[in-house]
Amino acid sequence: MDWVSVDKLGEHVGQTVEIRGWLYNLRESGKLLFPIFRDGTGLVQGVVSKKEVSPEVFEATRCLTQESSVIVRGSVRKEDRAPGGVELGVEDVRPLQVVSEKDPYPISPKEHGIEFLLDRRHLWLRSSRQHAILKIRHDVIRAVRDYFDSHGFVLVDTPIFTPAACEGTTTLFEVEYFDQKAYLTQSGQLYNEATAAAFGKTYCFGPTFRAEKSKTRRHLTEFWMVEPEMSFAHLEDVMNLAEDFICFIVERVLNDRRAELTVLERSTAPLEKVRKPFPRLHYDAAVKLLGEKGIDFQWGGDFGAPDETAISESFDRPVMVHHYPSQVKAFYMEPDPERPELACCVDVLASEGYGEIIGGGERMSSYEGLVRRIQEHHLPPEAFTWYLDLRKYGSVPHGGFGMGIERCVTWICGIEHLRESIPFPRTINRNYP
Repeated sequence: MDWVSVDKLGEHVGQTVEIRGWLYNLRESGKLLFPIFRDGTGLVQGVVSKKEVSPEVFEATRCLTQESSVIVRGSVRKEDRAPGGVELGVEDVRPLQVVSEKDPYPISPKEHGIEFLLDRRHLWLRSSRQHAILKIRHDVIRAVRDYFDSHGFVLVDTPIFTPAACEGTTTLFEVEYFDQKAYLTQSGQLYNEATAAAFGKTYCFGPTFRAEKSKTRRHLTEFWMVEPEMSFAHLEDVMNLAEDFICFIVERVLNDRRAELTVLERSTAPLEKVRKPFPRLHYDAAVKLLGEKGIDFQWGGDFGAPDETAISESFDRPVMVHHYPSQVKAFYMEPDPERPELACCVDVLASEGYGEIIGGGERMSSYEGLVRRIQEHHLPPEAFTWYLDLRKYGSVPHGGFGMGIERCVTWICGIEHLRESIPFPRTINRNYP
């Protein structure tokens, strides 16, 4: 008999099928057992009647423990009150491995502390909440690829090992690379500039690493980032792309993952408001807004998490803050021609106080200007010889951005901390499991 996944049971009403999975929960009521099985695609309630199955099957089911693995045969019945609208009239249960009662599954329905759960992250992933978050993450990633693949961008992956910093040296993981130093990448952006000059529009998508000694809910040391880059593009083009891109992702999740958002008790009302156009706020205006809210912020600094939260609370959708002071942005940012002390850059702050999810801008296209900025930032010029070549051989205005997948998922799911938005989080004090 061919096995059927739980999410497809609705297509087999009236048929006898086989499912393969694990016991999620078990309730007993007299001569009836109500096991709930999960198989990775969903949950289904089974009904085991003592008078309709052999004593061996009834007893085998009754003795199942949480997360025991099983193969179950039964008839699919319509049941509007059940998850998925069906239930399984169980005819046979074949245990593959029964979890010992002497060493029970450690994550029980009772409350557990976050450190307890993170130490058992490999098991915590099986819970309904974590399942919902990672299903949404899957759809976010699928939307990312679909968007760029359908808008003329070419996927060109960039190195994990890099010879120099992209955004300063203080947050790099240094590694031995045979007889020289190398670093785990902070970003693929510099290499993206080379591929954009070759293909016009490109993107890279992979893990990135930041050795920031931060314990906030917005930081991981290892995370995934998607970075598009476009030739013949100015800041306005970058902002338009970021706006359209975010709307595409949110719409995809609203269309495909309503059930998971319900599991998370995530109100969809704020997500429904994610529509173009996004508010566009000059840095000067953002500083003024903070002052009006009674926040003492000095012009020239970068916004911290409380500042970003205060700014975003004034809007019902993501807000784009642009033209930050050059001194708080990366060395490669194009200066504003009218106010050189400002960079042609943008940060997209998610609504509901979730902070920055996108950072990018226009890149410096002048060879002389870039040489000067490398010197000002005390960066090793020999490490950037290839990068400077891009300004010697056919330099054009170009730009792009980076979006952290975990920050985007955290916002869309409405959860508190980035650590739940990635299967196995890495933070300043966690490298296990």
